[in-house]
Amino acid sequence: MNEEFYLDFLAKWQEIVYILVFVVLGIGVLNYLFYKITFATKKTYKEKYDLASEKESKKLLTGHIMVAIALFLFCNTLEYETMKIDPLWFFIRLFVSMCIGVLYGYIAQLILKFYYPSILEKKLKKLRYTPRINPENGKKMKLLSEDEEDAYLDEGMQAEENVFSVDYDVWIDESTGYTKIEKYKGHLSALECDRCGFQTLRLEKEEIIKEATETEDGELLKEFKCSYCNRIKRKNVVLAHKIKDASSGQLIDDPLTHDARISVVKIEIHGRKGEVKEFDFQNIDQARNFLNEFDFEKLREEETF
Repeated sequence: MNEEFYLDFLAKWQEIVYILVFVVLGIGVLNYLFYKITFATKKTYKEKYDLASEKESKKLLTGHIMVAIALFLFCNTLEYETMKIDPLWFFIRLFVSMCIGVLYGYIAQLILKFYYPSILEKKLKKLRYTPRINPENGKKMKLLSEDEEDAYLDEGMQAEENVFSVDYDVWIDESTGYTKIEKYKGHLSALECDRCGFQTLRLEKEEIIKEATETEDGELLKEFKCSYCNRIKRKNVVLAHKIKDASSGQLIDDPLTHDARISVVKIEIHGRKGEVKEFDFQNIDQARNFLNEFDFEKLREEETF
């Protein structure tokens, strides 16, 4: 009776799982096709840029997760005759299938995390810097330099650029004076000020109110200041308690990243003719991100560097 029940269960499992393989794959393919269709229907390069920067990696990850699930399900349809011999083989196949599915998903996640960003970055640069077209006469527009564009940005926009939270591109048709301003995320993160509405609310200083110990959390007071309207905003943050390293017995601490005594990280870039460009950052992570994204090739092409 038990053997008959197992064989009946195995036959139904085989049938249902085989169907699910195509269902899951179909969901993954439709999910990505819907994204590609949405991308293709966007009318401007800016709209395509915003969609790709926000959604593309997520959609690819979702698609690979669906493939991993489908791979797990497909492996559970193999060696059907062997499964009939003993129920133990069913659980062995289940375990091996799970390992294969998880392995595929893990490798896909690593590729999307470490390799794909460079591919996406090239795509985004192409979308951002492809010459815009004046809708009034069909002529190509010129992208203004950082110095030239200031004449077309108001004080709030310039304040956003000064704290690296936002980067504006100004395109102009020199024959008619028609201009188009596009907004992009900058190198550093800044919050939107609830008073003036610009993305210029930046961390000004941190003060430890209560030190964290091995067993108890501490408390950190963060003070933010808007560089445009001088709005001051304070926020209390919990400091996670420190953990001892079992091998050395020493408290783990990364002073460059977390030490509140460090108020600013400064980077100076010196040109061949003695010119200096200075950049201030709130912590080492922001400085590191800035260096990773900074266009040194463009800087070398400038006459002064």
